Order: sequence, then C-alpha cells, then structure tokens
Amino acid sequence: MDPRAQDILLCDLCQTAALQSHCELCHVNLCIGCVGKHLSDSSKRHKVVLYNYRTSTHNYPTCTIHTEKHCELYCEKCDIPICLICISSGKHKGHDISDIRQKRNYKAKDLQEELQELENRIDPFYKEIKSELNSEKISAEIHYEKLTTAVAKQGEDWHKEINTIVKKQKSEIDEMKSKHLDALNKQEKEIEKIISDVNQSILDLKKILDSSDVSLKPAYKSRNAQFKCFPPKVKVSLPSFSPFHINTDQLHAMFGSLSALSITMEEGGYTMITTEAVSCPPAKTLLVEPEITTIIRTFSLFLYSVTCQSDEEIWTRGEDKIMKLYNLQSRLLKSIQTKSGKEPCDMAVTTTGDLVYTDPNTRTVNIVKNKRIQEVIKLQGWKPYYVCSTSSNDILVTMVSDDYRQSKVVRYSGSTVKQTIQFDSESKPLYSFNHIKYISENRNLDICVADHGSGELVVVNQAGKLRFKYIGHPCIFNSFNPVGITTDSQSQILTVDLRNKCIHILDQDGQFLRYIDNCNLQNPWGLCVDTRDNLFVAERSEKKVMKIKYM
Repeated sequence: MDPRAQDILLCDLCQTAALQSHCELCHVNLCIGCVGKHLSDSSKRHKVVLYNYRTSTHNYPTCTIHTEKHCELYCEKCDIPICLICISSGKHKGHDISDIRQKRNYKAKDLQEELQELENRIDPFYKEIKSELNSEKISAEIHYEKLTTAVAKQGEDWHKEINTIVKKQKSEIDEMKSKHLDALNKQEKEIEKIISDVNQSILDLKKILDSSDVSLKPAYKSRNAQFKCFPPKVKVSLPSFSPFHINTDQLHAMFGSLSALSITMEEGGYTMITTEAVSCPPAKTLLVEPEITTIIRTFSLFLYSVTCQSDEEIWTRGEDKIMKLYNLQSRLLKSIQTKSGKEPCDMAVTTTGDLVYTDPNTRTVNIVKNKRIQEVIKLQGWKPYYVCSTSSNDILVTMVSDDYRQSKVVRYSGSTVKQTIQFDSESKPLYSFNHIKYISENRNLDICVADHGSGELVVVNQAGKLRFKYIGHPCIFNSFNPVGITTDSQSQILTVDLRNKCIHILDQDGQFLRYIDNCNLQNPWGLCVDTRDNLFVAERSEKKVMKIKYM
C-alpha cells in the first residue's frame, strides 16, 4: 500500500521519511535529510521554510527573467505569466494584466470544455470513422473479389470460344488433308496400273524377240503410243493460315476494360454536426466586361500555342522550329530550337518548371532541362500532337495513329504509360481522328479535350469515364469550332471558338456561363491562365498575345 495514503505526509524526494519543510520557490515538500540535497542546486534561490509556516499553496510558475520570483500575474497582450518586478520594469506598460489564478480558473473552464468535447464528441466521431473504414475495407475486398471473378469468367469464355475456333479449323485442316491424300492415292494406283502394263509389254516384247516363231512379230500390236499419253497430274493449291495481327488496344477493348482506380482526398468529406456555422471564402466571380490589360508583341508570323512559365513570363509557339519565352513587356528572354529542327506542335510547363513539347515529325515528346533537350517518349505507329502537364506532374498527350483511323489520350509518368483513354462505356471512340485536340486538366482532375474535328468539348473524369460533351451554345451564329483550351482556379473551362471569334466559359459540369467576345478578338487560337486567373490569348495571325482580366 502506498504509505502516502496514511495520515503521515512523506517527503516528495525520498518518499520514505516524514516531511518537515517546504520550498516555496520549487513547491516541494522535504524531510530533514533531503533539505541539504535540495539546496545543493545553486541554479535557483530556494526559499525553504517549515511546512506549517508555508505562505502559499499555489504552484506559481517561476519567472523566466527574474528567477527568484514567482509569476502571480498574467499579461494578456504578451500572453505570458509575469512577476511583480516585470510590472515595475515598465515593459508591460499599457498592457491588460490579470491575476494568474483568475486566468487559471478561466483556462481550467476552457480545458474542461475541451476535455468534454474530446471525450463526448471528437473521440467517438473518430471511432465511428474507423468503424466506417473497416466496413469499407470489407466492401472493397468483396468488390475486388467480384472483379477478379468477372475477369476470370471472361477469360474462360474467351478461351472456350478460342478453343472452339481452333477445334473447327483443325477439323477443316484434317478434312482438306484427307481429300488431298485421297487424290494423290488415286493417282498413285493409276500410275501403278500403268507401270504394271508397261512391264508386261516389256516381257512380251522380249519373248517375241527371242522366239523363232515368225508369226509372232507381225501380229504384235504396239502400246507405246498409249503409254505416251500420260495421265493428268494432280495439281493442288495448298491451303494456308493467315493469322490476324493482334492489336493490343483493340483486344483490350473487346475483352472489356477496367475503369481506373481514382483515389482523392475530399476536403470536408467527414462532417461532424456542430452548432457553430463555418464560413468559406467567397468564390471569384466573372466580370461583366472582360478587359485587355496587356498586349505582348511577338516576332512569330503565326501563333498557335501559349503557356505560362510564371505570372510574368510566357512561352509561345509559332509556325517555325523556335519556341520563344517573353516577359509581359514583350521582351524576348529565351529561344529554344527543337532537337529535330522541325516545327513542334504543342508545349506545356511542368510543375517543376521544365518545358515539354511534342514533335509529330519524330513521333517524340521532349523535355527541356538546363537548356538541354531530352527525348522522354518515343512512339511507334502513333504521332503525338497536344500536351499538358497535370497537378501530379504527369503528362497528358493527345495522339493519332499513322493511318488517321484512331485517336486517344495517354497519361505518362516520365516515359511510363499510366493510362490510355480512347473509348466510352459502349466501346465507341471518344475522339475524332482529326489531330487538332488541345488538352487541359481541370482542378477537379477532369481531362478536357477541345476536339476540333468533331466540334465538341469532350470531358472525362480522372478514371477516363465520359462526364459530358459540349457542342456549343444555341445562341452562336456559326457551328462550334474549338481549338485552344485552358482551365482556371474555379474549375471553369475556357475554350476558343475559332469560327465565332470568341471564348466560351463553362463551369466544371459543362454548363455555359458566358462568352468573351468584346476584346477585339481577330483570330484567337491558343489559351492559358496564370496563377491569378489572368487569361492569355494567342492571336494566330496578329503576332501578339493578349492578357485579359475576366474574373
């Protein structure tokens, strides 16, 4: 049993002898034997008195400046305990000062409320989340087991069908082989019969020639003419097997596709009921009249692409082999020639600040690091055209097959393929076979493609599943003809409508919000936005980029 549970009070240091003294500085109870040991600590000016004469039972903190004093007060402005000497020094003049015991009582009340909230609300809520996660894990196990079973069954069905096809073709081969050999055997018997007749004629002739009977020679009937009429030769056109080339993409599409696993962290996904209202910062709103704030003059005859290096610098791509970096004062800062010496198609800046560009001529995607060009992706049978860098530093590339009969979007991590997006849920192509398809990733991780060939804005989610297609607003005069595309901090989608010389702005769900058509747009083409949601528009034939404030 703990001896302190008895009536005798024991020393705080040795916990065996009865206490006799008390240090008012350290608030420690001491026996006679431990007083000297306690006073040996010369870092403090101890104040040891008889236990019955102690003046205070409050455990006041020691002042950090005046170590021999206790802090009996609290400075509300500096949010620290202070002693009386601190007050007299004038350092806390004009500050609100309160009694530290009163501060302690208030704080104790707050702490008690925090404790109650932790015990009664927060802790049970986290336990509920943990229970929910366990349930989700069990559901995930069941779901993946079903997926595995479904894929295995599909494989068994395919094997069954393939085995049926193989068995049928083997049977056909056996039948053709039998007919072929029958024809050869039949002719072989005919030849054997003729050989027998020829041998008999040879024997007959030898017998006649050796005979002295003069009547045999005139009576002999020659069969050589008959034997010289050779039978028709069996001519066979041998069958052959022509296996179809296995197209992996088509094979996967025919077999069935797995939608990609999408794992996102949803802010506010867990909500605990509270009596306090939570306020969110207001969203940005669209200006009634967008305005041009800057015009960047370039030296390019035609401008097709623009992308932000920073809020103060932009890369441009024209109709030549040079990519150029300008500041907002139209000063040319840097020029980079493509590795192949051919015209690039599109470019983007990665999250690490490196320039990426596509070169359809060499079927490559290249990255510029420290002024050196490195080939990241090399394609066969496909040509890369348009590119964007994602928030996770992946690269999304639109590409078209060499025969212009297929089109797809591929996600790369470095040079590794992470995802291919080509068909919808009904195995129909998502995109046209036209090569002009500017691409951008939205803040909600949707993948947005301006499909110039089909006249559609095609938006899929992170897993590659079609969310919606936008074909223009009924109010536009000409048919929707998208080229450049970009997205902003509000997950709004902006795309150039070439024929109508305007820029459509949609929300993240494809709802039309407004046009930008009042900024003297002549031939808009490429788009990008900076971190402050300023819009940059490359005017294809005007040798300029316009910076537009629209939010």
